[in-house]
Amino acid sequence: MKLRLSLALAFGLATVAPALAEVDTLRMARQFGIGYLPLTLIEEQGLLEKHAKEAGLDFKTEWLRFTGGSGMNEALLSGNLDIAAGGVGPALTIWARTQANLKVKGIASLDSMPLYLVTTAPEVKELKDFTSAHKIALPAVKTSIQAITLQMGAEKYLGEGQHAALDAFTVSMGHPDALLALMGGQSEIVAHFGAPPFQDQELKDPRAHKVLDSYDVVGGPHTFNLIWGKSDFVEGNPKTVAVLMAAMEEAMTFINENPEEAAKIWMAAEATNLSEEEVIALITDPRVRWSVTPEGIGPYLEYMSRAGLITTDVTDWKETFFPTAFPG
Repeated sequence: MKLRLSLALAFGLATVAPALAEVDTLRMARQFGIGYLPLTLIEEQGLLEKHAKEAGLDFKTEWLRFTGGSGMNEALLSGNLDIAAGGVGPALTIWARTQANLKVKGIASLDSMPLYLVTTAPEVKELKDFTSAHKIALPAVKTSIQAITLQMGAEKYLGEGQHAALDAFTVSMGHPDALLALMGGQSEIVAHFGAPPFQDQELKDPRAHKVLDSYDVVGGPHTFNLIWGKSDFVEGNPKTVAVLMAAMEEAMTFINENPEEAAKIWMAAEATNLSEEEVIALITDPRVRWSVTPEGIGPYLEYMSRAGLITTDVTDWKETFFPTAFPG
């Protein structure tokens, strides 16, 4: 499906960007789940085409699907992807790795959402109850936001120095496959650290229960998904970056003002077993926030730096983003 896509830096970067032609094709990635609702609306409602036309731009978009952030980072570094979309863990990982060269940074938040570790093992009530017999599925071991949050939770609830206590029990698996494995009961997977709507589908089953809530681990709401890219792209394509930010803002407004319509559009675009009422409930959950402005990044930056997962002297998490993430 041909689209127009782009991203936006409306805070003066255009004045220092090199005088290069804007891209005519944007390679954009996203993953599965309602956490990517703003991007779904942008695609289905043609918001990028609308704003690109107003800006006098003519280009197309290639949408790519990934099951985890690490794969997107590899594609971004190899030059096969322009804009990645995923969780905080992969975003901070590639930010730290590229500050001396490509300078990857966050462009905007997609949402803030609580993430649940769900299990069907009745004997597992707390993190301390997990053993080598319990395999935990998550998008990418060690690097996904779920993997990082699990480490943070292990340190918080099992004690200092125990952050990696559950790492050996984790298995990389996309959310749709993890849901099937957990609910099927025929695999070694007895837990899934997922995301909406998969965690909500799992909790509908009386065999399943929640073990961990990411908001409890972090100490409050935090950004779940965001988009990020390389500095040469953002600074070299100010008009296309402005187009995406305009489309993002329109999508956020639509979600917040028309949750019922947003639910219908998402359900038509994505396979789900949830009812329309359940999807609307996910979108309007008071614990969920739809905004381009990130939050709750600080605890992740502090933990990842302290645990040696990234190397950085930066203490202000806002330095991990371009100004696009802070409109107004």
